[in-house]
Amino acid sequence: MEKENFRTILLKNAAQIEEIRQVAYELHKNVNQTYGTTLPYGYHLDMVANVVRQFGHLVCAREADVLPMMFGAFFHDTIEDARQSYNDVKKAALRYMDEQQALVAVEIVYALTNDKGRTRAERAGERYYAGIRETPYAPFVKLCDRVANVVFSCSQLDESNQRMKDIYRREMPHFLSSIQSDNSDARFAVPSETIAVLSEQLGSWA
Repeated sequence: MEKENFRTILLKNAAQIEEIRQVAYELHKNVNQTYGTTLPYGYHLDMVANVVRQFGHLVCAREADVLPMMFGAFFHDTIEDARQSYNDVKKAALRYMDEQQALVAVEIVYALTNDKGRTRAERAGERYYAGIRETPYAPFVKLCDRVANVVFSCSQLDESNQRMKDIYRREMPHFLSSIQSDNSDARFAVPSETIAVLSEQLGSWA
């Protein structure tokens, strides 16, 4: 999709996107989830959504998919962290979209929900990444989520974020290979332009 066309569609749906944003904010606020040590979790959601806004034209197949992509950005952690079920999320999506759009939206959220596990590796194992690769727009939204986390960690000087920066750098080869699909459909793409942001922040990880 042309970049200007994507931006025009975002503007046309701005009111609905803002409502989606506010609902997601409240869901995370209701479970007292923060980002970093003191920031509201909405800070992270905004970062992810802004990466989608910046690069979404590279993967978006049609106008009807713009709202599901933005919904996925704002709701991507609600099942995992905000005590929402698959049906809760679908019900929320149906307030703003038709049945087909809502299914695209909730499947993104579901795909990005970590598996049960005792460690970081167990929670994001092969089954988790396979679900992402098989779900339209999930590889892209997951990439946007990683960009947001990396940018934040690289901007902080505390020990915890410096440690996460090193973890993200070590994980990057496996992470990128795990979300890259063999499907040539643009909806499954992992744009090099978005990956470049990670390179700018982390340097080489080969």
